[in-house]
Amino acid sequence: MPTTPAPAPADGLLTAARRNLRELAHGLSHMSHPATPLLSGAPRLWQRLIPYAAVVALTAALLPVTLTVLAHDHHVPGAVAAAVAVAQAAPLLMLAHRPLQAWWIVFPADLLGALVLLAREGGPHLAWPWPPPTLIGYLFVLLALGLRETRTTVVAAWLANGAAGLLLFLVAPGRADGSALLLFLLGGVVVVIGAAVRERGVAQRRLAEQETISEDERARRTLLEERTRIARELHDVVAHHMSVITVQADSAPYRIAGLSDEARGEFAAIAASARESLTEMRRLLSVLRSEDVRGERAPQPGLDRLAPLVEATVRAGTPVDLSVAVAQAEVPTAVDLHAYRIVQEALANVVRHAPGAATRVSVRAEDGALTVLVVNGPADGPVAPLETTGTGHGLVGMRERVRLTGGTLDTGPLAEGGFRVAARLPLDPAAAPLPPEEQDQ
Repeated sequence: MPTTPAPAPADGLLTAARRNLRELAHGLSHMSHPATPLLSGAPRLWQRLIPYAAVVALTAALLPVTLTVLAHDHHVPGAVAAAVAVAQAAPLLMLAHRPLQAWWIVFPADLLGALVLLAREGGPHLAWPWPPPTLIGYLFVLLALGLRETRTTVVAAWLANGAAGLLLFLVAPGRADGSALLLFLLGGVVVVIGAAVRERGVAQRRLAEQETISEDERARRTLLEERTRIARELHDVVAHHMSVITVQADSAPYRIAGLSDEARGEFAAIAASARESLTEMRRLLSVLRSEDVRGERAPQPGLDRLAPLVEATVRAGTPVDLSVAVAQAEVPTAVDLHAYRIVQEALANVVRHAPGAATRVSVRAEDGALTVLVVNGPADGPVAPLETTGTGHGLVGMRERVRLTGGTLDTGPLAEGGFRVAARLPLDPAAAPLPPEEQDQ
């Protein structure tokens, strides 16, 4: 059976060389970024103007020097010297925002200048093929390319200059003074510096983007954890009401005389539906509960537990003044639980971030809503807080609890120092607006 001969090593090398040449040509013909200037994202105007000022100063310095070197040192005619000087120096104004296009003008202009100087008589102290102004200008072009373009593009521009210098040396080896080799070596150093600065900037931007993404993910995870915890707590509240419905439906045939068979069957269906709902709620709770969270057997707290909570805070070294002006019978169970948790989170934040600060807690019912107010002053003396960094879960949990009840929350620092938490929870669940995601349904 005939076999296909393996490709010769020379063919592989030629293929790789052609591929690399195509990449270099593509890099020199395609910009890797929009035509935006350097430091365009700087916050201050004077910082954004620095690249423009730099290229204007560079062009203003090199243009007359190039003209002087061509006209007086190499005795190039005035019109030709002016044209070459403008072609070599004027494109440097583009380095701030279009360095690749500037290279496409400067590089042919430098070659043209070398050929013009070759036609003139050279002296022993005259540089060729790259006079000092040409050499300096091209180094700045390479630096601008290194700061904006990809590594392939910068290497292609550097190699193109090296190849041009080698070709000119072969054409007139007696005129060459080593400036071509000097530009090639210095250009390599500039390319490395520019590429290093550019890649460092790219790495910093990517790191900032990842940190932003991480902060967003952390905030989203915190919100989901708080919603899960609130859902577990509300399970007890809803389960209590469902249990009452079940008991009432089961006992109705015994408490009410003269019920028809249809009514007895209806009560039995209500009880069965309530039991099924309880079963589904327990299954949902098992999904929401993480593996490391044990079952909470204690009943959910309410406003009747505010006094022990305040006493515990006072024992921790934070003076608290409690004022409750509401009958607990007026408060729905869910609002009762959320009000307690809001006070608990607010006092915990005071203990964490302003230990020893005088704190006032006020809970009262007015205008069909329960108002919860927790205000603390500045810390008592220059004491370090118990925790220098907070998790932020407290405010997130407060917002979610207020959102579920259709209320409002106002939090923020005080002008004289301290912090204020004010929540307003409607006492009538039917009158409270639905959460935004349920309104859209």
